[in-house]
Amino acid sequence: MWQYEKKLQYPVHIHQTNPKIAQLIISQYGGPDGELGASMRYLSQRYAMPYDELKAILTDVATEELAHMEMVSAMVQQLTRDLTYEQIVAGGFAPYFVDHTAGVYPVAAAGLPWRAEYIGVKGDVLADLNEDLAAEQKARVTYDNLLRLIDDPDVRDPLQFLRQREIVHYQRFGEGLRLATDRLNCKNFYAFNPSFDKGCK
Repeated sequence: MWQYEKKLQYPVHIHQTNPKIAQLIISQYGGPDGELGASMRYLSQRYAMPYDELKAILTDVATEELAHMEMVSAMVQQLTRDLTYEQIVAGGFAPYFVDHTAGVYPVAAAGLPWRAEYIGVKGDVLADLNEDLAAEQKARVTYDNLLRLIDDPDVRDPLQFLRQREIVHYQRFGEGLRLATDRLNCKNFYAFNPSFDKGCK
């Protein structure tokens, strides 16, 4: 069960509309390494995790990723609010506008809609945790790329916060991987195969 506090995890106050920037940032909503995929990945993986501590990490991080989706959505909305016809056309926003007006739709910066293939759920402790570590690194790189391209300080401020949280999540999953490898035995640890190891118990 979740309790929802009706405020953003970190404030978003963007003063200048900019549909070009919105089309970049929206990738962290519905792109291949975005927050929607992250939250769905972790919420799905937690059911197969055998250890309560790992379930707790996945639930905590997934919940925060939902909050990050909310922040990214707020950024996109503020960057596209009250657009004029001239801004829509000049900003290259017309194709998106035709399909979604200024609604926030899960799509990558390249224009592809969100796909379930973006998430990895294997039901294997090590496979899933390594997937999570890679996902957090890829999300961090995406935020790095956005920060290289965007100079508006109102936009950069929440992006820098989100980037830092990806680093924290990576560290949490690293702790989870250490916990898992300490507990797994030769029957379910990838480095061993019971058919080859007669001493496996």
